[in-house]
Amino acid sequence: IGIELSIEGTPVPDVEIDGLAHVKNAIGETNERWVESRRGHPGSAVRAEFAEVTQRRITTLRSQPESAFDEIGWSPVGQVPMRTFMEIRVMDSWLHEQDIRHALGRPGGIGGVGEQITIERADLALGVVVGKGARAPEGASVAIELLGPLGGRRGREVREGRAVPLEASGATVTITMATEVYVRRFGGRISAADAAGAEGTKIEGDGDLGRAVLEALGVMI
Repeated sequence: IGIELSIEGTPVPDVEIDGLAHVKNAIGETNERWVESRRGHPGSAVRAEFAEVTQRRITTLRSQPESAFDEIGWSPVGQVPMRTFMEIRVMDSWLHEQDIRHALGRPGGIGGVGEQITIERADLALGVVVGKGARAPEGASVAIELLGPLGGRRGREVREGRAVPLEASGATVTITMATEVYVRRFGGRISAADAAGAEGTKIEGDGDLGRAVLEALGVMI
């Protein structure tokens, strides 16, 4: 609700949020003010507001010309075309829906565009994850095999100091995991240890590098 209202031009609520240990940055502070301002509202009222606000945003987006999505503007990852920002919004919204489903024990929402975009955003981060986060050495390669309808193989290898798409069929380490585990670790919802110990996860080859990749994978946006 808060982010969509902010995009529509509604000011962030002026409420006190000092002393909250889970708030780590400016975006977190902004998010928390929206949450705090609605903490005392009944769940049904918040849900109704969510439906109204998101419908308003959809109407706004559908009324814009195609060229508007090419305009450069603010996003959580810097100045990007609006269409990239909207992909991030889809990813963020889908991940939070999954958070709620996990909390309520009501799985679903799998196999659609939300999951696909989230996987693609995670894939975009693999160069940084393998090269910078895991510090894979020159010549090393990492393959990730995702299980599930939207799964498949993706990977990176370090050539001339850069982590580039993996072209070879083999790899220094191959990490097999469920797609759900991949996106939840990417989003920081589970730890590297949880990802390694999840059902279906296998690390074959250089175990130290594989565990380093899982540790570095929690990068979100």
